[in-house]
Amino acid sequence: MKVAVLGAAGGIGQALSLLLKNGLPAGSELALYDVAPVVPGVAVDLSHIPTAVKVAGYGKDDLDPALAGADVVLIPAGMPRKPGMDRADLFNVNAGIIKTLAEGIVRNCPKALVGIITNPVNGTVPIVAEVFKKAGTYDPARVFGVTTLDVIRAETFIAELKGLDVAEVKIPVIGGHSGTTILPLLSQVEGVEFTDEEVASLTTRIQNAGTEVVEAKAGGGSATLSMGAAAARFCFSLVKGLQGEEVLEYAYVEGNTGDATFFAQPVILGKNGVEKLLPYGELSAFEQKAKDDMLATLEKDIKEGVDFMA
Repeated sequence: MKVAVLGAAGGIGQALSLLLKNGLPAGSELALYDVAPVVPGVAVDLSHIPTAVKVAGYGKDDLDPALAGADVVLIPAGMPRKPGMDRADLFNVNAGIIKTLAEGIVRNCPKALVGIITNPVNGTVPIVAEVFKKAGTYDPARVFGVTTLDVIRAETFIAELKGLDVAEVKIPVIGGHSGTTILPLLSQVEGVEFTDEEVASLTTRIQNAGTEVVEAKAGGGSATLSMGAAAARFCFSLVKGLQGEEVLEYAYVEGNTGDATFFAQPVILGKNGVEKLLPYGELSAFEQKAKDDMLATLEKDIKEGVDFMA
């Protein structure tokens, strides 16, 4: 596999690249692109790790060779969230970056599976889709907003609260990837009962977990290590799919739920990206209300991305 990481020198990019160097199939190629001048050094640093994954660094003028022939492209590039900012504040800065990178993908690897990490994901994924549409190469099965961080946080917080083995916790998280658009379906966690108070507090904690990290880092950054781990997990699922295995994941895609144009839902990944869109099942009264309440926000976020391209 050739996996390109766009924004590889940042906090998420370096953590993600380290995990990919250690976890991609033998013989794979890891292409690290960034406008930051340290990216060749990051590539050299990683190349000293003894795994059969070849690493190459590409500077700001080398987007095309970084992307040439890529099977998977992951995009953590952009400005991170700072204290007092919500994800919507990031839009004006990161929208232009995402557009430029998406145009590079169209030129060099239009069939690649593209995982968008750059926030606000609710709005940046529609930008990538619109770039592909303009080029006539859009395939909704190949464009993903990576919402795995919401899933791993939910797994962790539930395991901590209930004293469970985290490896055994399975939790669907649907909707979007910011604030109240993140909806963990606690009613669908098998073998676990939650009180109404636990449902309310856990849901809020999962929705605000990014702020928890931003505040704890006291201006020193946002969620980079956990996001790197989440993106690597999603990438490994994409790679398994490309190798012919069917893998269940949750991702923000142009789906079929009827809720919004883009919506995080369960998908089966395979050789063509999304092989199957799955329903998210029955919601509790609490979840139904939360979903209904968040749709206006999600649609507004999506429209912002589409309007940017218009």
